[in-house]
Amino acid sequence: MKGKPLASIVSAGLSKFGKLEGLYAREIFAQAAKEAYERCPKLDPKKDIKALFIGHMGESYEHQGHTGATAADWAGLLHIPATRTEAACSSSGAALRAAIFAVASGLYDVVMAGGVEKMTHRSTPEVTEFLAMASDFPFEQWHGITFPGLFALMATAHMHKYGTTEGQLAHVAVKNHYNGSLNPKAHMQKEITLEQALTSRVIAWPLKLYDCSLITDGASCLILTRPEIAKRYTDTPVHIIGSGQASDTIGIYERDDFTSLKAAKIAAKQAYEMAGLTPEDIDVAEVHDCFTIAEIIAYEDLGFCKPGEGGKLAEKGETTLKGRIPVNTSGGLKAKGHPVGATGTAQAYEIYLQLTGQADKRQVADAEIGLTHNVGGSGATATVHIYRRG
Repeated sequence: MKGKPLASIVSAGLSKFGKLEGLYAREIFAQAAKEAYERCPKLDPKKDIKALFIGHMGESYEHQGHTGATAADWAGLLHIPATRTEAACSSSGAALRAAIFAVASGLYDVVMAGGVEKMTHRSTPEVTEFLAMASDFPFEQWHGITFPGLFALMATAHMHKYGTTEGQLAHVAVKNHYNGSLNPKAHMQKEITLEQALTSRVIAWPLKLYDCSLITDGASCLILTRPEIAKRYTDTPVHIIGSGQASDTIGIYERDDFTSLKAAKIAAKQAYEMAGLTPEDIDVAEVHDCFTIAEIIAYEDLGFCKPGEGGKLAEKGETTLKGRIPVNTSGGLKAKGHPVGATGTAQAYEIYLQLTGQADKRQVADAEIGLTHNVGGSGATATVHIYRRG
């Protein structure tokens, strides 16, 4: 059973990421759905799509809940079952898992998985407060710690234990900004220098401005089918062959180690075992770089290098477009943007492009196997998915 496709992606859509003024989240999601429909002319959305699973983190941004029905309405999918999943920044990674279950169970032939968040119309303090709801309120948020602060704790722990440097963090930022400059849908489409990254203002030491992801609006979606019927809709399906999800303590103060995310390691182990693959088999990956230290930790948790060597991997250029294991070819959360509910399926969108040869200037040559790594909060939730070119 190892390596057997669980479900197949036959189309995908992504809105522009950025400050999308004058649009509600529902309108942004409709843009992503429209692209997915246009990419798959053999599919009749109203007739074929039987369920929708959508990741959405917070009602606070627009004072709007009931996201499942709202998104289905605006995506032209009235009357199908539509379900919202919430797992902080991994909300649409969880939506993808739910969609896989729905297809693999045989209950539905075709479903949509996606995510959306509209954030930029709120002030930075408001967004910081809303995001902090994904941490432990009585013991973290209430005492004033924010997500930059939590990940700064991880960064200083990693520095103390392994000798990781601010320069190595900056290398991640420079790489992802370069990749974002090649992505027409990225929020930040400009290159930066190592000096710019290192001299940008401190947010929560050692994390500086260019170590932190952006407040962004955006939406993403995937259309999934049973693998045996995928060729009805496209000649180039992408099979999902591994899926893992795990959780950890909501507060990082209860964890044994700040330098690794146990949930991510467990989810990765599940996905690798299901796919019958090892880290060495991965050709391209999208990982959850909400902060540059998060990408370095992801390298280690996913087995791309040994514990403590993530900073060196970035510094040596092994995760660049032409490196041994290209990571965050889209620009990542760092440059593409991080509309939290949309991030998980946006990562899968990039892998879909890479494995079908549609990534244009950021295309990884001969990519056959891809991976996505989506983290919620400070690591209390993690999903990992592995994909194979059809």
